[in-house]
Amino acid sequence: MQPELINHVPLIATTRGGVNESAHYGSVIVLSATGEALARLGDPGAPMYARSSLKPLQALAMLRAGWVGNPQQVTLACASHSAEQFHLDTVRSTLADAGLDESALRNTPDLPIGVHSHKQAVIDGMEPSSLTQNCSGKHAAMVATCVAQGWDLEAYLDAQHPLQRAIRETIEEVCGEQVSAVTTDGCGAPLFYLSLEAVTRGFVHIARVAAADPESHEATIYRGITANPEYLGGTDRDVTDMMVAFPGLMCKDGAESVHIGAFADGSAFGIKISDGGARGRIAATIRALEILGHTSSELNEKHWPKILGHGKPVGEVLPLF
Repeated sequence: MQPELINHVPLIATTRGGVNESAHYGSVIVLSATGEALARLGDPGAPMYARSSLKPLQALAMLRAGWVGNPQQVTLACASHSAEQFHLDTVRSTLADAGLDESALRNTPDLPIGVHSHKQAVIDGMEPSSLTQNCSGKHAAMVATCVAQGWDLEAYLDAQHPLQRAIRETIEEVCGEQVSAVTTDGCGAPLFYLSLEAVTRGFVHIARVAAADPESHEATIYRGITANPEYLGGTDRDVTDMMVAFPGLMCKDGAESVHIGAFADGSAFGIKISDGGARGRIAATIRALEILGHTSSELNEKHWPKILGHGKPVGEVLPLF
């Protein structure tokens, strides 16, 4: 059976020596505060796997189900963290508050994804673990939610578990779209298939409700992420540096080149790059932020992809939208 092809379009081009060398295809949607589409290219209405960009929506379901976490713990529940010490300490505290320890985690063991922490882990001869895997904050919140509800801990990754059913229902509600397929994410949790536009509007929901109701669960997520961006990613991570550069931005990257974000006024963007690489995602996300009126020379200097030859610039990465 051949997979259905999505109508992605060229979003980012690269040049080398004055001629075109490569292009990154994808889909993008950029929304104004009034919901007007300032940019809509490719096929943002086609279903896709948002991967870790779904985490804020998953966390919303856990808060609704009775889990209570402090701002750092809530942000870690939404994070793909670098496994820096403060990340690991916060995961442990989420577990401890529920009377649990690392043995309760069922996410796939892995080494840290952060450049600095990964290098140190290799030097130290560290074995892969569920704690250092980048989704451990989400999984700690998942088992803590199970404790709060009295749900079974062993099977919390089953798509039919009450926790996962509650997560799916919340995602469908706030995104305004039914999940059309379910699979397993890299960390072992159920992963839901729905459109880039729907997930982007799910982020808009969180931002708008947070602004309207400071006591809401949405406000807990929005405030946690925007006040603690280093917990969502880590040192030198582009997702963290974007939120530092633009206070009030709540955004989350995901595997296979997904990036979704929203501001308190409801303006938002969603990016999916078809080749799954980081270069196209970072360039397209910075361009989407520019369309929304947010620019930072420091962010561009640090994270805009470079085309080098013998260590020197010999080309450019150019947005096509």
